[in-house]
Amino acid sequence: MDRRRRRIGFTTTLAARLGAALTLVLTLLLAAPAAWAYLPQGNAVSDPTALLRNALPMEQRDLQALQHRLEDTSDDLRAKRWSSLTGSVRRAESQLGSSRERILASFDAADRPTAEALLADTDVHLQDLAAAGEAQDRDRFLAARREALADIGRAEALLVGPFPFTIPAEFDALPRLLGRATVRLTTTKGGLTAVVDGYNAPLTAGAFVDLVQRGFYDGLPFNRAEDFYVLQTGDPAGPQTGYVDPATKQERQVPLEIMVPGQEAPFYNQTFEDLGMFKAEPVLPFASKGTLGWAHSDEALGDGSSQFFLFLFEPELTPAGLNLIDGRYAAFGYVVDGFDVLEELTADDGIVRASVVEGADNLRPHA
Repeated sequence: MDRRRRRIGFTTTLAARLGAALTLVLTLLLAAPAAWAYLPQGNAVSDPTALLRNALPMEQRDLQALQHRLEDTSDDLRAKRWSSLTGSVRRAESQLGSSRERILASFDAADRPTAEALLADTDVHLQDLAAAGEAQDRDRFLAARREALADIGRAEALLVGPFPFTIPAEFDALPRLLGRATVRLTTTKGGLTAVVDGYNAPLTAGAFVDLVQRGFYDGLPFNRAEDFYVLQTGDPAGPQTGYVDPATKQERQVPLEIMVPGQEAPFYNQTFEDLGMFKAEPVLPFASKGTLGWAHSDEALGDGSSQFFLFLFEPELTPAGLNLIDGRYAAFGYVVDGFDVLEELTADDGIVRASVVEGADNLRPHA
Protein backbone atom coordinates (compact mmCIF):
# COMPACT_ATOMS: atom_id res chain seq x y z
CA MET A 1 0.00 0.00 0.00
CA ASP A 2 1.34 3.43 -0.89
CA ARG A 3 2.46 5.49 2.04
CA ARG A 4 0.93 8.97 2.16
CA ARG A 5 3.49 11.68 2.72
CA ARG A 6 3.00 13.63 5.90
CA ARG A 7 2.88 17.39 5.59
CA ILE A 8 5.80 18.71 7.59
CA GLY A 9 5.96 22.32 8.71
CA PHE A 10 3.20 24.87 8.53
CA THR A 11 -0.34 23.63 8.36
CA THR A 12 -3.09 25.26 6.36
CA THR A 13 -4.68 26.24 9.68
CA LEU A 14 -1.51 27.85 10.93
CA ALA A 15 -1.01 29.68 7.66
CA ALA A 16 -4.53 31.06 8.01
CA ARG A 17 -3.80 32.15 11.57
CA LEU A 18 -0.62 33.86 10.41
CA GLY A 19 -2.62 35.70 7.79
CA ALA A 20 -5.14 36.72 10.44
CA ALA A 21 -2.34 37.99 12.67
CA LEU A 22 -0.94 40.07 9.83
CA THR A 23 -4.39 41.51 9.16
CA LEU A 24 -4.76 42.36 12.85
CA VAL A 25 -1.44 44.19 12.95
CA LEU A 26 -2.21 46.14 9.80
CA THR A 27 -5.63 47.05 11.21
CA LEU A 28 -4.04 48.33 14.40
CA LEU A 29 -1.47 50.30 12.48
CA LEU A 30 -4.20 52.02 10.51
CA ALA A 31 -6.61 52.48 13.40
CA ALA A 32 -6.95 55.24 15.96
CA PRO A 33 -3.98 55.99 18.27
CA ALA A 34 -5.59 54.00 21.10
CA ALA A 35 -4.96 50.84 19.09
CA TRP A 36 -1.23 51.21 19.69
CA ALA A 37 -1.84 50.00 23.23
CA TYR A 38 -2.38 46.51 21.84
CA LEU A 39 1.00 46.34 20.14
CA PRO A 40 4.23 45.25 21.85
CA GLN A 41 6.12 48.25 23.19
CA GLY A 42 9.28 49.37 21.40
CA ASN A 43 10.80 48.21 18.17
CA ALA A 44 11.40 44.51 17.68
CA VAL A 45 15.08 43.75 17.13
CA SER A 46 15.22 42.50 13.55
CA ASP A 47 18.89 42.67 12.63
CA PRO A 48 20.19 39.07 12.57
CA THR A 49 23.67 39.98 13.81
CA ALA A 50 22.15 41.87 16.76
CA LEU A 51 19.93 38.88 17.56
CA LEU A 52 22.97 36.62 17.51
CA ARG A 53 24.96 38.97 19.76
CA ASN A 54 22.07 39.13 22.23
CA ALA A 55 21.83 35.33 22.26
CA LEU A 56 25.43 34.72 23.38
CA PRO A 57 25.51 32.97 26.79
CA MET A 58 27.75 35.55 28.45
CA GLU A 59 27.40 38.57 30.70
CA GLN A 60 29.69 41.59 30.69
CA ARG A 61 27.51 44.57 31.47
CA ASP A 62 29.88 47.27 30.28
CA LEU A 63 30.45 45.66 26.90
CA GLN A 64 26.76 44.87 26.44
CA ALA A 65 25.77 48.42 27.42
CA LEU A 66 28.17 49.76 24.79
CA GLN A 67 26.68 47.38 22.21
CA HIS A 68 23.12 48.45 23.01
CA ARG A 69 24.00 52.14 22.95
CA LEU A 70 25.28 51.78 19.39
CA GLU A 71 22.35 49.62 18.30
CA ASP A 72 19.93 52.17 19.74
CA THR A 73 21.17 54.83 17.33
CA SER A 74 18.91 53.40 14.62
CA ASP A 75 15.90 55.55 15.51
CA ASP A 76 17.93 58.77 15.43
CA LEU A 77 19.53 57.69 12.16
CA ARG A 78 16.15 57.07 10.51
CA ALA A 79 14.96 60.47 11.70
CA LYS A 80 18.23 62.16 10.68
CA ARG A 81 18.78 63.56 14.16
CA TRP A 82 22.47 64.09 13.54
CA SER A 83 23.19 66.11 16.65
CA SER A 84 21.68 63.38 18.83
CA LEU A 85 23.63 60.73 16.92
CA THR A 86 26.92 62.51 17.41
CA GLY A 87 26.14 62.94 21.11
CA SER A 88 25.38 59.22 21.47
CA VAL A 89 28.66 58.28 19.82
CA ARG A 90 30.63 60.69 22.02
CA ARG A 91 29.01 59.14 25.09
CA ALA A 92 29.93 55.69 23.76
CA GLU A 93 33.55 56.82 23.40
CA SER A 94 33.52 58.06 26.99
CA GLN A 95 31.81 54.89 28.15
CA LEU A 96 34.47 52.70 26.55
CA GLY A 97 37.26 54.81 27.98
CA SER A 98 35.94 54.68 31.54
CA SER A 99 35.14 50.95 31.51
CA ARG A 100 38.07 49.63 29.44
CA GLU A 101 40.06 48.20 32.36
CA ARG A 102 36.97 46.62 33.86
CA ILE A 103 36.08 45.05 30.51
CA LEU A 104 39.60 43.69 29.97
CA ALA A 105 39.66 42.23 33.47
CA SER A 106 36.71 40.03 32.46
CA PHE A 107 38.79 38.08 29.93
CA ASP A 108 41.04 35.12 30.58
CA ALA A 109 44.70 36.04 30.44
CA ALA A 110 45.13 34.12 27.18
CA ASP A 111 42.34 36.09 25.48
CA ARG A 112 43.19 39.50 26.91
CA PRO A 113 45.60 40.59 24.13
CA THR A 114 42.96 39.77 21.50
CA ALA A 115 40.33 41.62 23.49
CA GLU A 116 42.61 44.63 23.86
CA ALA A 117 43.15 44.73 20.09
CA LEU A 118 39.40 44.50 19.48
CA LEU A 119 38.73 47.38 21.86
CA ALA A 120 41.44 49.43 20.16
CA ASP A 121 39.76 48.79 16.81
CA THR A 122 36.43 49.75 18.35
CA ASP A 123 37.98 53.05 19.43
CA VAL A 124 38.93 53.76 15.82
CA HIS A 125 35.46 52.88 14.56
CA LEU A 126 33.85 55.14 17.18
CA GLN A 127 36.01 58.02 16.02
CA ASP A 128 34.90 57.35 12.46
CA LEU A 129 31.28 57.14 13.65
CA ALA A 130 31.54 60.56 15.30
CA ALA A 131 33.08 62.05 12.17
CA ALA A 132 30.31 60.50 10.03
CA GLY A 133 27.69 61.98 12.35
CA GLU A 134 29.22 65.41 12.14
CA ALA A 135 29.40 65.12 8.34
CA GLN A 136 25.82 63.78 8.25
CA ASP A 137 27.07 60.89 6.11
CA ARG A 138 24.57 58.04 6.55
CA ASP A 139 26.45 55.38 4.56
CA ARG A 140 29.71 56.08 6.36
CA PHE A 141 27.90 56.04 9.71
CA LEU A 142 26.32 52.65 8.96
CA ALA A 143 29.63 51.15 7.82
CA ALA A 144 31.51 52.38 10.90
CA ARG A 145 28.76 51.21 13.25
CA ARG A 146 28.72 47.80 11.58
CA GLU A 147 32.48 47.45 12.12
CA ALA A 148 32.29 48.64 15.73
CA LEU A 149 29.49 46.22 16.57
CA ALA A 150 31.30 43.38 14.82
CA ASP A 151 34.38 43.96 17.00
CA ILE A 152 32.22 44.17 20.12
CA GLY A 153 30.52 40.91 19.10
CA ARG A 154 33.89 39.21 18.61
CA ALA A 155 34.95 40.36 22.06
CA GLU A 156 31.69 39.09 23.58
CA ALA A 157 32.18 35.73 21.90
CA LEU A 158 35.55 35.38 23.67
CA LEU A 159 33.71 35.63 27.00
CA VAL A 160 31.55 32.55 26.36
CA GLY A 161 32.71 29.85 28.73
CA PRO A 162 32.07 26.10 28.72
CA PHE A 163 28.86 24.89 27.13
CA PRO A 164 26.20 26.34 29.44
CA PHE A 165 23.90 23.39 30.17
CA THR A 166 23.54 19.62 30.07
CA ILE A 167 21.37 18.21 27.29
CA PRO A 168 18.87 15.62 28.62
CA ALA A 169 20.18 12.07 28.50
CA GLU A 170 17.18 10.86 26.52
CA PHE A 171 18.69 12.62 23.50
CA ASP A 172 22.20 11.19 23.89
CA ALA A 173 22.07 9.49 20.48
CA LEU A 174 21.44 12.73 18.60
CA PRO A 175 24.14 14.97 17.14
CA ARG A 176 24.65 18.31 18.86
CA LEU A 177 26.35 21.57 17.99
CA LEU A 178 28.21 22.86 21.04
CA GLY A 179 28.69 26.39 19.78
CA ARG A 180 27.99 28.08 16.46
CA ALA A 181 28.60 27.28 12.81
CA THR A 182 28.41 29.23 9.57
CA VAL A 183 26.70 27.49 6.64
CA ARG A 184 26.69 28.45 2.97
CA LEU A 185 23.54 27.56 1.04
CA THR A 186 24.14 27.74 -2.70
CA THR A 187 20.75 27.92 -4.39
CA THR A 188 19.60 28.05 -7.99
CA LYS A 189 19.35 31.86 -7.59
CA GLY A 190 22.63 32.43 -5.74
CA GLY A 191 24.16 32.06 -2.31
CA LEU A 192 22.91 32.55 1.25
CA THR A 193 25.08 32.60 4.35
CA ALA A 194 23.55 31.60 7.68
CA VAL A 195 24.83 31.35 11.24
CA VAL A 196 23.31 28.50 13.26
CA ASP A 197 23.30 28.71 17.05
CA GLY A 198 24.08 25.62 19.06
CA TYR A 199 24.31 27.55 22.31
CA ASN A 200 20.53 27.88 22.36
CA ALA A 201 19.37 25.08 20.03
CA PRO A 202 22.15 22.46 20.15
CA LEU A 203 20.12 19.47 18.95
CA THR A 204 18.33 21.35 16.16
CA ALA A 205 21.48 23.08 14.94
CA GLY A 206 23.41 19.83 15.39
CA ALA A 207 20.98 17.83 13.24
CA PHE A 208 21.11 20.52 10.56
CA VAL A 209 24.92 20.79 10.46
CA ASP A 210 25.24 17.00 10.50
CA LEU A 211 22.97 16.74 7.45
CA VAL A 212 24.81 19.56 5.69
CA GLN A 213 28.07 17.68 6.14
CA ARG A 214 26.46 14.50 4.82
CA GLY A 215 25.39 16.34 1.65
CA PHE A 216 21.76 15.58 2.47
CA TYR A 217 20.43 18.92 1.23
CA ASP A 218 22.41 19.02 -2.00
CA GLY A 219 20.07 19.03 -4.99
CA LEU A 220 16.84 19.21 -2.96
CA PRO A 221 14.08 21.56 -4.14
CA PHE A 222 12.09 23.98 -2.04
CA ASN A 223 9.10 21.75 -1.51
CA ARG A 224 6.88 24.39 0.01
CA ALA A 225 6.49 28.12 -0.51
CA GLU A 226 3.88 30.28 1.19
CA ASP A 227 4.02 33.86 -0.08
CA PHE A 228 5.28 36.15 2.68
CA TYR A 229 5.34 33.22 5.12
CA VAL A 230 7.95 30.52 4.60
CA LEU A 231 10.16 28.78 2.09
CA GLN A 232 10.75 25.15 3.06
CA THR A 233 13.14 22.39 1.97
CA GLY A 234 14.70 19.18 3.26
CA ASP A 235 12.11 16.67 2.00
CA PRO A 236 14.09 13.81 0.42
CA ALA A 237 13.04 11.95 -2.70
CA GLY A 238 11.03 8.80 -2.14
CA PRO A 239 8.49 7.85 0.51
CA GLN A 240 10.51 9.21 3.45
CA THR A 241 9.78 12.66 4.87
CA GLY A 242 13.07 12.95 6.72
CA TYR A 243 16.57 11.55 7.25
CA VAL A 244 16.82 7.80 7.75
CA ASP A 245 19.80 6.87 9.91
CA PRO A 246 21.76 4.20 8.02
CA ALA A 247 22.77 2.55 11.31
CA THR A 248 19.27 2.14 12.76
CA LYS A 249 17.27 2.18 9.49
CA GLN A 250 14.86 4.48 11.33
CA GLU A 251 13.98 8.09 10.68
CA ARG A 252 15.99 10.27 13.01
CA GLN A 253 13.73 12.65 14.93
CA VAL A 254 14.68 15.88 16.66
CA PRO A 255 12.64 17.30 19.55
CA LEU A 256 11.12 20.76 19.57
CA GLU A 257 13.78 22.83 21.35
CA ILE A 258 13.20 26.40 22.58
CA MET A 259 15.37 28.45 24.94
CA VAL A 260 13.70 31.20 26.97
CA PRO A 261 15.65 34.04 28.63
CA GLY A 262 16.29 33.35 32.31
CA GLN A 263 16.07 29.58 31.93
CA GLU A 264 19.12 27.39 32.42
CA ALA A 265 18.30 25.08 29.50
CA PRO A 266 15.82 24.84 26.60
CA PHE A 267 12.34 23.44 26.93
CA TYR A 268 11.86 20.24 24.92
CA ASN A 269 8.67 19.13 23.13
CA GLN A 270 6.57 21.83 24.81
CA THR A 271 5.09 24.92 23.22
CA PHE A 272 4.66 28.24 25.02
CA GLU A 273 0.95 27.42 25.18
CA ASP A 274 1.71 24.09 26.88
CA LEU A 275 3.89 25.94 29.40
CA GLY A 276 1.41 28.75 29.99
CA MET A 277 4.04 31.25 28.86
CA PHE A 278 1.75 33.35 26.68
CA LYS A 279 3.90 36.49 26.73
CA ALA A 280 7.29 34.81 26.50
CA GLU A 281 9.85 35.60 23.83
CA PRO A 282 12.49 32.99 22.95
CA VAL A 283 16.20 33.74 22.96
CA LEU A 284 16.11 33.03 19.22
CA PRO A 285 12.89 34.71 18.03
CA PHE A 286 11.39 34.62 14.56
CA ALA A 287 12.13 38.32 14.27
CA SER A 288 14.35 38.57 11.20
CA LYS A 289 13.67 37.80 7.59
CA GLY A 290 15.60 34.63 6.89
CA THR A 291 15.22 33.10 10.36
CA LEU A 292 15.90 29.36 10.08
CA GLY A 293 13.13 27.24 11.59
CA TRP A 294 12.86 23.47 12.12
CA ALA A 295 9.72 21.89 10.72
CA HIS A 296 7.58 19.27 12.41
CA SER A 297 4.35 17.55 11.45
CA ASP A 298 0.79 18.37 12.48
CA GLU A 299 0.69 15.25 14.62
CA ALA A 300 3.69 15.74 16.94
CA LEU A 301 6.15 18.35 18.16
CA GLY A 302 9.14 16.02 18.24
CA ASP A 303 9.04 14.37 14.82
CA GLY A 304 11.06 16.93 12.87
CA SER A 305 13.84 15.15 11.04
CA SER A 306 15.41 17.11 8.19
CA GLN A 307 13.00 19.69 6.85
CA PHE A 308 13.61 23.33 7.69
CA PHE A 309 12.17 26.62 6.54
CA LEU A 310 13.25 30.18 5.95
CA PHE A 311 10.92 32.66 7.65
CA LEU A 312 9.86 35.35 5.19
CA PHE A 313 7.64 37.64 7.24
CA GLU A 314 8.65 41.26 7.67
CA PRO A 315 9.41 41.50 11.41
CA GLU A 316 8.10 45.05 11.66
CA LEU A 317 4.63 43.64 10.89
CA THR A 318 5.04 40.45 12.90
CA PRO A 319 7.29 41.23 15.89
CA ALA A 320 8.42 38.58 18.33
CA GLY A 321 5.44 37.51 20.42
CA LEU A 322 2.88 38.46 17.78
CA ASN A 323 3.75 36.14 14.90
CA LEU A 324 2.25 32.82 16.13
CA ILE A 325 5.55 31.08 15.30
CA ASP A 326 7.57 31.86 18.42
CA GLY A 327 7.04 29.12 20.94
CA ARG A 328 5.53 26.71 18.40
CA TYR A 329 8.58 26.06 16.22
CA ALA A 330 12.28 26.09 16.97
CA ALA A 331 14.43 28.81 15.44
CA PHE A 332 18.05 27.74 15.21
CA GLY A 333 19.84 30.45 13.25
CA TYR A 334 19.66 33.40 10.91
CA VAL A 335 20.57 34.29 7.36
CA VAL A 336 23.23 37.00 7.66
CA ASP A 337 24.08 37.53 3.99
CA GLY A 338 22.36 37.03 0.63
CA PHE A 339 19.06 38.78 1.32
CA ASP A 340 18.80 39.84 -2.32
CA VAL A 341 18.86 36.14 -3.24
CA LEU A 342 16.32 35.31 -0.54
CA GLU A 343 13.93 37.84 -2.06
CA GLU A 344 14.04 36.00 -5.40
CA LEU A 345 13.61 32.40 -4.24
CA THR A 346 10.36 30.56 -5.03
CA ALA A 347 9.05 26.99 -5.03
CA ASP A 348 10.63 26.58 -8.46
CA ASP A 349 14.11 26.88 -6.92
CA GLY A 350 16.21 24.62 -4.76
CA ILE A 351 19.50 24.06 -2.96
CA VAL A 352 22.39 23.19 -5.24
CA ARG A 353 24.85 22.63 -2.42
CA ALA A 354 25.12 23.26 1.31
CA SER A 355 28.45 23.43 3.11
CA VAL A 356 29.83 24.31 6.54
CA VAL A 357 32.37 27.11 6.19
CA GLU A 358 33.13 27.64 9.88
CA GLY A 359 32.40 25.91 13.17
CA ALA A 360 32.34 22.28 12.00
CA ASP A 361 34.59 21.40 14.95
CA ASN A 362 31.71 22.28 17.31
CA LEU A 363 29.65 19.34 16.03
CA ARG A 364 29.51 16.14 18.08
CA PRO A 365 27.86 13.01 16.62
CA HIS A 366 26.29 12.11 19.99
CA ALA A 367 26.75 12.66 23.73
